[in-house]
Amino acid sequence: MNIRKNDTVKVISGNARGKTGKVLKIFRDKERVIVEGVNIIKRHTKASQKNPQGGIVQKEASINTSNVLVICPKCSKPSRIGHKSVSDAATGRKQTMRVCRSCEEMF
Repeated sequence: MNIRKNDTVKVISGNARGKTGKVLKIFRDKERVIVEGVNIIKRHTKASQKNPQGGIVQKEASINTSNVLVICPKCSKPSRIGHKSVSDAATGRKQTMRVCRSCEEMF
């Protein structure tokens, strides 16, 4: 999965198509993400100590990772993500970096 927490993503399909937001949570086993301000649902909650009033609460629901594209920080376009292995000059260790497919910028 190419998406990480705090990435800015754009929804490319579904009811929320065209919206952008920050990734709040990732469910890797289910291949789903929660994006800030996208796919808002209404949940009827019972009164509790945390929420003494109860009532209808609006919150974000998860969407499939195939429905979002990461927005590149350099070119500000939604693009697919590739991987490139880079060796560190100081330590000599190899690292895998994410690469924007359109502008080849590593992030």
